[in-house]
Amino acid sequence: MQNQYPLWKNLLLLGLFIFAIIYASPMLFGEDPAVQISATGQGQAQINSATIDQVKQILAAQNYKYKSIEKQGDDILVRFLDEETQLTARDVLKSSLGENYVVALNLASRTPKFLQFLGANPMKLGLDLRGGLNFLLEVDVNDMIKKREEGDMRTISSSLREAGVRYLSIEHIEPHGVVIIYRDADNLNRGYSELSQHLSDYTFTKITSNNQFKLQLVMSDSAIFKIADYAIDQTRNILTNRVNALGVSEAIVQRQGENHISVELPGIQDTARAKEILGKTATLRFQLVDTEHDAEAAAAGDVPLGSKLYDYEGRRILLKDQVILRGDAITFASATISQDGRPAVSIHLGGGGESMFNRVTSENVGKPLAVVYVETKSEQKMIDGKPETVSHLEERLISVATIQTALGANFEITNLNSEKYAQDLALLLRSGALVAPVTIVSELNVGPSMGKSNIHKGIISIIVGFLFVVIFMAFYYRVFGLIANIALFLNLIFVVAILSILGAVLTLPGMAGMMLAIASAVDANVLIYERIREELRNGMSPQASIYAGYERAFTTIVDANVATLIVAVVLYALGSGPVRGFAVVLTIGLMTSMLTAIVYTRSVVNFIYGRRNVKKLSIGL
Repeated sequence: MQNQYPLWKNLLLLGLFIFAIIYASPMLFGEDPAVQISATGQGQAQINSATIDQVKQILAAQNYKYKSIEKQGDDILVRFLDEETQLTARDVLKSSLGENYVVALNLASRTPKFLQFLGANPMKLGLDLRGGLNFLLEVDVNDMIKKREEGDMRTISSSLREAGVRYLSIEHIEPHGVVIIYRDADNLNRGYSELSQHLSDYTFTKITSNNQFKLQLVMSDSAIFKIADYAIDQTRNILTNRVNALGVSEAIVQRQGENHISVELPGIQDTARAKEILGKTATLRFQLVDTEHDAEAAAAGDVPLGSKLYDYEGRRILLKDQVILRGDAITFASATISQDGRPAVSIHLGGGGESMFNRVTSENVGKPLAVVYVETKSEQKMIDGKPETVSHLEERLISVATIQTALGANFEITNLNSEKYAQDLALLLRSGALVAPVTIVSELNVGPSMGKSNIHKGIISIIVGFLFVVIFMAFYYRVFGLIANIALFLNLIFVVAILSILGAVLTLPGMAGMMLAIASAVDANVLIYERIREELRNGMSPQASIYAGYERAFTTIVDANVATLIVAVVLYALGSGPVRGFAVVLTIGLMTSMLTAIVYTRSVVNFIYGRRNVKKLSIGL
């Protein structure tokens, strides 16, 4: 028979339909305003049943009504009835739980557990449709310049020693410069000749008054601008890597002004983790434990020279000041489980310092090695009656392990507190340590930028346009028009299902791409039906006309869709943000329309008209 699909093909199409229904259905359940509570990984803060009881007591004391409190992974999720209660409860929980917990706003899906178990989650909406999270971060450019000056001072010292030039001292001068004091004019001139060859970013001035022999180096404005520009660009790239690691689609990370970076996270679900990851300026230091002195005696005030005291798991530990490896030497990191069953981070080196690390660890086999986590934290303080952001370094000992053998380019950081802490630490190290301290100046949960009224009108226009197409197809092509309408709904379901699986964020341009793809699907059916009608007018039988209509229109449909697909690929390659979203949705819609408009409609037509003698087709005039 001409118009039949084999059983396996019909079963395959049915299976694809059920699959699409499962993964598109979460969009029907909606979301609850919620507050998400996470432990920062510092101190003894944990998420357990006692923490849940504490949250319940705080909410009960303030008479806040909530739908549910549940533990999700390593977090607590509190669902509320309305957004007003959500906002006020967040502030109360934040002040009551303290700094060891991150309390953030969230939108919790009402998708049933069995769908979540299958990985079916609702499609996320962008900032223009639903809102999201917006961070404004300030990059401490001066810190980057200061680090550069400190490095140049070390370079100056080593260069003068190697050249045999004697000097009395090297000092930093404000705002961005160095002054070198020499013994005599001869050393001054020799120092000038030596340094002027290597330090092109400085302007040199000789000062020889009052029997003083000084060489003043002032960093040029172009060099300062170059360093600042590098700090901003590198920070933006690293933040982009962290956003990608969070799995946020269509996020926007862009420079704003001289020293600010704006990060927009549309449709983000886990705002607590986003704040933790983006806001951290962290790196690691590997230092040997000072086993030659008593830590308890040091705690009493007798700290030996060249060592520093730290707290670790309720006890005091002395570490030597010498840093044998820094975090910027790490090129890759991943969370793993060590041989003793505890969380760990697998490290790969390649950024420099590997030879020294290997040498020092080989000389200290059997001795303990410590890993110090260094983080730049910021807080608002009132200075002279004005709020100012003050940054400070916080050092925390996160691991102490015995060196079993000389460590090379690959090793593990063991004895970490939790699996989540290991994952977050690996993410920070993998995406790169920020080159300069970053402060979160503002954190905004923004509403839809298009405005609720415009969004409502946009949705209404899409629905009205969709209904007009459905009515026209049913009126003009009768039964075949109804089949085309079924294919349109199927196409919409497939697009939503694929976008949900990919975790994509739907924006208004994405909705435009979706409707354009649906229009293309209608075009395909029009081409097929008009071809069938033409064959009927030429005297062919209904069965032969159906077969010829689908077979001969296929090439034309493919040509038209390939031409549109090329445009979509170019838009994705050259565009950014919303333009890419439009291109992605359009590409997915074109591919699914080929499936629904050709394969599924023919399957339904075969079911209605196949396997029997048909004298007339209900395909309009």
